[in-house]
Amino acid sequence: MNKGTSSLLPLTGVKVIDFGQYIAGPAVAMILADLGATVIHIDPPAGPLWESPANATLNRNKLIVNIDLKDADGLQQARELIDEADIVVESFRPGVMKRLGIDFVELRKQWPDLITLSIPGFASNDELRCNWRAFESVIAAQSGVFTDMGLNRVLMGVNPSFSPLPLASAYGTTLAASAVVLALQSREKTGHGDHIEVPLASAVMEGLCYNSIKVDNYPERYKTQREAEIERRRVEGLPMNVTYDELQELLDPFYRSYKCKDGRMFYVVCPSHKHHAKRCLKTMGIYDDLVAEGLSEEEDTYLPLSEWKSDVSLGVYPLPKFWADKISERMKEVFMTRTAKEWERIFGRGKFPGAPQRWLQEWINDDHAETTGLMIEVDDPEFGPMTQPGPMVWLEESGEEMLEPRPRRTVEVAAALKILRGLPTKLPKPKAALEKTGWLDGVRVLDMCNVIAGPHSVSYLARFGAEVIKLDPATPNYDCWNTVIFSLSHGRGKRSILADMSSPGGRDVFEKLVASVDVIVWNAPDRQVKAMGLDVEGLKKLNPEAIFCKLDCFGGVRPGPRTNYLGYDDLVQATTGIMLRFGGTMDTPEEHAHVGTIDVMCGFGGSLGIAAALYQKYRTGRIGRPRTSLSALSGLAQIPFCYDYERRGLFDEPAGREVNGYDELTRFYYTSSDRFVLLSAYEADVPRLAGVEGFEGLEGLAREDRAAFLAGVFMTARASDWVERLQLAGIGAAVCENIETIRAYSSRPADGKPGTDLGSYSFSVYEDHPSGHVITQLDPYAIRPSRSTIYAPEPAEKFGKSTRVLLEELGYGAADIDDMIAQGAVSESWSREYLPS
Repeated sequence: MNKGTSSLLPLTGVKVIDFGQYIAGPAVAMILADLGATVIHIDPPAGPLWESPANATLNRNKLIVNIDLKDADGLQQARELIDEADIVVESFRPGVMKRLGIDFVELRKQWPDLITLSIPGFASNDELRCNWRAFESVIAAQSGVFTDMGLNRVLMGVNPSFSPLPLASAYGTTLAASAVVLALQSREKTGHGDHIEVPLASAVMEGLCYNSIKVDNYPERYKTQREAEIERRRVEGLPMNVTYDELQELLDPFYRSYKCKDGRMFYVVCPSHKHHAKRCLKTMGIYDDLVAEGLSEEEDTYLPLSEWKSDVSLGVYPLPKFWADKISERMKEVFMTRTAKEWERIFGRGKFPGAPQRWLQEWINDDHAETTGLMIEVDDPEFGPMTQPGPMVWLEESGEEMLEPRPRRTVEVAAALKILRGLPTKLPKPKAALEKTGWLDGVRVLDMCNVIAGPHSVSYLARFGAEVIKLDPATPNYDCWNTVIFSLSHGRGKRSILADMSSPGGRDVFEKLVASVDVIVWNAPDRQVKAMGLDVEGLKKLNPEAIFCKLDCFGGVRPGPRTNYLGYDDLVQATTGIMLRFGGTMDTPEEHAHVGTIDVMCGFGGSLGIAAALYQKYRTGRIGRPRTSLSALSGLAQIPFCYDYERRGLFDEPAGREVNGYDELTRFYYTSSDRFVLLSAYEADVPRLAGVEGFEGLEGLAREDRAAFLAGVFMTARASDWVERLQLAGIGAAVCENIETIRAYSSRPADGKPGTDLGSYSFSVYEDHPSGHVITQLDPYAIRPSRSTIYAPEPAEKFGKSTRVLLEELGYGAADIDDMIAQGAVSESWSREYLPS
């Protein structure tokens, strides 16, 4: 809806036509609307294709018009709306919009400033799958999501394992929204728009890129007890039949749940920081006893294990089994002395991460969620007062305006056109012969982040041409599992400098870096931001033109009781109900085990905030401060069921490790080839399904008899045959693939290209990776613009490799640099080996 000329929201005046259905398309337009854009959503005459209360969230701040695109008058109405637009969004299979009479290529010839976005299930250049009926579960099955649901499920023999989280749509939404706004800010400089494709299968692979990376000769020191047990069972031919209770004893003591006095489970995540584990044990009163028994800390954990004085160092993940078992037993006893709420406060105030396990319904109605604006109330015309996820990305100076979104409203086409025509678009004159460049060419970014969300956000910007400098401490705060292993993914396209910012020399380096960049990104609590002079007033002195983006764990638009608590992806999973849904009960919580499930989503959200701030800066001259948090993005990850209202039904989405789908029409079925097929169909599909060879007789069966009938039918042919038959009949289905197979069939020697021309899946093999290992990793390929360039970033360099070069660029002489290194103000490395052995 029109936010009005007085709005400070960054996308005020931007006009969007939203043809999207289901989740990803409408969610992109919802985020644009939340940020101030005027959005017209187009539904068919009979209403949305997906009947869900979630549509109230997905269509807030939008005007809805009903148009029949198969009718000549309806098509003309749609074209009139598009003629007024800056952005057009659609989420159908490739070619559908063109067949309906809306050809994005022709539209952009007429309107070269137009930005068009397509979000298909599979890539348009994926010859095998581009025309598949690609529901969320089909994409997940085909992309290995259900078959790679973490080490726990493998060990328990639950493989594949179903999850109702719409990961493909959630990653696709944040990727696509950020891409659209990056194109928008680029348009302010060039006058040219773009066409962008974001296949959801490629998006989910990018979201799980930390799970698909392969490091040859992976050092044993990084293998967890669970990984070692999987290897042992495979070598010895033993079944994967570990019970839930047995599994808990294979977990690290600082990376697991503990039962508290009130019966609620409490999740601890503090395994890799040099202070967090020690603070935890000291606060629990067991540190001194453990030290007396031999628990030690190595001075330099980046040395090879063979050079350690002991076989254990507190603050390093994973711990040896002897110490893991000993520490876990002590912690179990102490946790039973207090309630989970008490422990939450103790951990939060003690500055080490942990959180109680909560159900989603609890989180939606949580005091912190309400106070911060992570959950907001919208007076929907159908459901009345409705609690919905709050803003997912915001700018500090205008975030308050986003806490009271307008409910969806249906209008006539004429009314929508009148509103759009009242918002004229003013653009620079397009450059006649525009060279193919990246959206962020010339933008310089300082990355001060750690772990995954923040660093991944900045690495993502590099593919669009941003120059990225990674600033880390002269001596590391985290162990090398948390830094070096993760940086293999999020360190790509960056130059690394190490400096002690608490020293005068290191502080001088920091201030010169800040003065030299356009954007600064940091995941830190407000107290640290202020101490470093990166708060509003401090940054004005260092670099008044710089955009500062902040990511954190529990933050929202407003401060709340847990805003400054430290946390990671896993804690947000615990806090917002994801672990309890995945595990099924309060006694059996399980991490939704993909590394960085919400971290990566939050990283893309941070990039969206940066893009919005850049657009606002070019458009109005205002310098914004983008914000997002892991908790804010958890709403998107759970959007099909993350809402509440009076008379809402039960929170009964699929939960627990025994569940294999939604119902008999959307679930796993075993086949004669010893592989599972994911069938994904609606009730309206039953007649078509009954027309497929082998399924005759389905239509007349009672619902309670269908599952047995279908299970018997699927056992009569191979998985691949069933998928071919069903997809030809227009029925959603996919083989439950695994990530290793996808990687093996989709890898090529690294060639300096981003992989955008290689279908839905694309990996590069780096034989000469600077780590000395052969590394295979996913390409940066989910964003596919037609006009602009996507760069394939260089592999992650060793931490500190660019320290000297960057100091020289900042004006330091060779003698000065040598003195700073000698004094410890800067460093050229954390270790002899790139990947400590």
